[in-house]
Amino acid sequence: MPFPLRGLDCDNDSAFMNEAVFDFCKATGIELTRSRAYKKNDQAWVEQKNGSVVRRLVGYGRLRGLEDTEALATLYAVSRLYINFFQPSFKLKSKTRHGARVTKHYEAPLTPLERVLRSTSVPEATKRRLRAQFRALDPLDLLCRMREAQHRVAQCSESGTAPKEAKTPGRVSLADFLASLGTAWQDGEVRPTHHRKARVPHTWRSREDPFEHTWPTIQQWLESEPGITAKKLHERLVALAPAMYSGAQLRTLQRRVKAWRSNRARELVTRILGDADAVKAGAATQHQPSPQNNGTVTITRE
Repeated sequence: MPFPLRGLDCDNDSAFMNEAVFDFCKATGIELTRSRAYKKNDQAWVEQKNGSVVRRLVGYGRLRGLEDTEALATLYAVSRLYINFFQPSFKLKSKTRHGARVTKHYEAPLTPLERVLRSTSVPEATKRRLRAQFRALDPLDLLCRMREAQHRVAQCSESGTAPKEAKTPGRVSLADFLASLGTAWQDGEVRPTHHRKARVPHTWRSREDPFEHTWPTIQQWLESEPGITAKKLHERLVALAPAMYSGAQLRTLQRRVKAWRSNRARELVTRILGDADAVKAGAATQHQPSPQNNGTVTITRE
């Protein structure tokens, strides 16, 4: 850190409130305080960075074990340099309220490095060291390394163990990267930790079908009375078998009737289109010339 750590304010999580942290803070002279229970606004700055930095980098996958911890530490080591040296952010300058309207004014966006260099409490030796480190960094290389680390973290969260040889995206040159900025939005989400898994369509039933035995009767009613509503059908079923049916199955019957009518309409349209194609094919056959004269006319002169 470019400045000394004087205090540590954490929440009541056992990851911070334990003997190891107490002993460390006592040995290094760091003041340890904690926020109020169930008052997350006491940690507003930390909660903000959890959303804008941590979750955007790591995603919401579950990580466990030492191998996953190493993959996460690699991602943090690279992203720390990229965010602190090259990622500008806004800081709230003032906020005024006029009735129900709130007006906020922000300072010019600066990177954390620029804020440290402008600070008068940071020694000049530290500033020179940070400037030298900044000149040695390549933002494109850091971004590629971040994507590789995110790819490994994403695979850890999917499989539960870190892969030995992870397939990482290839690196691009600076010219190709700058040329792709105008159309980068067309590629969609590029962070491997935020790719959603393909969902399997839910085609199975999770409970017994209440209309399994009476569906042939319902189909007969629908065919004889096409305009009947699902509610009327349900009333008939309740009258026929009050012990089997109640108002709880009405929505299920409405969905079944809707699906049946959609399928019948689709079959009807397909049959009509098929008949129309057959009529066109027959008309084209009738207008074709007979094979005897091949559509030619012979003119003779006497």
